Amino acid sequence: MMRSSPITTRFAPSPNGPLHLGHAFAAIVAHDLAKEHRGRFLLRIEDIDGARSRPELADEFRRDLEWLGLEWDEVRPQSTRIASYEKAFAQLKEAGVIYPCQCSRTDIQAAGAKPGPMGAIYPGTCRHLDAACDGPAQWRLNITRADKIAGQLKWYDTLDGAQFCDPYEVGDVVIWRRDEPASYHLAVTLDDAVDGVTLATRGRDLFAATHIHRLLQALLDLPIPAYHHHPLLLDETGQKLAKRRGSPSLSDRRLAGEDGLMLATQLRLQKFELGT
Repeated sequence: MMRSSPITTRFAPSPNGPLHLGHAFAAIVAHDLAKEHRGRFLLRIEDIDGARSRPELADEFRRDLEWLGLEWDEVRPQSTRIASYEKAFAQLKEAGVIYPCQCSRTDIQAAGAKPGPMGAIYPGTCRHLDAACDGPAQWRLNITRADKIAGQLKWYDTLDGAQFCDPYEVGDVVIWRRDEPASYHLAVTLDDAVDGVTLATRGRDLFAATHIHRLLQALLDLPIPAYHHHPLLLDETGQKLAKRRGSPSLSDRRLAGEDGLMLATQLRLQKFELGT
């Protein structure tokens, strides 16, 4: 059930492209839930995507959110947290629940990987490598070992209720990237714990990822927030809005003189219609 005490939510965009309506919707959902429960709404910049991260976009994001009429407290960006990711990586390695993997996406498809809710499910090709391999590697979570250590886990979604943790639904996800720091799964789990997030809001497309994040919380002895997986805004073709498909940016709308407060009102109406 929704917490009656003050809550802390967050909006955590990556500066690898401009914000669009989908981001605005997600930010408004998180902002409004926090304000409705006398809580805090945080802004965290997730800027560890290597060359794709464009520092100047963070200021654009702040202008966009202000244009929408949102108020927030800003926390440290991910680029300042690398040491904490490395510490957690060492803990997982010591526990024997991660292993190096040199497979490319082509290798994974060639191995007959089954489709899953977040893409192809890794078939476990490199599990036998354990802790040593030649050349650069990414590191994956050994779901079987991790699940055995953690035991049966649960997590709570404010829209869908109590959930049994099922990490097998997404398989051995990447925990540490080949040429860059921690993967999304490890970074967001650690960041939410450090930032005191008590209600993690995000789109339905990340519902399955929460099974992995709950497992990491158990392995790393982290606090467990509640979750709120809201519906996604879709484009005219029925696909979710995305930077890579050129969805209209908030900054373009703002610079063209569109009324941000009116746009926020329209998005809140959609939020009401979608029941989130």
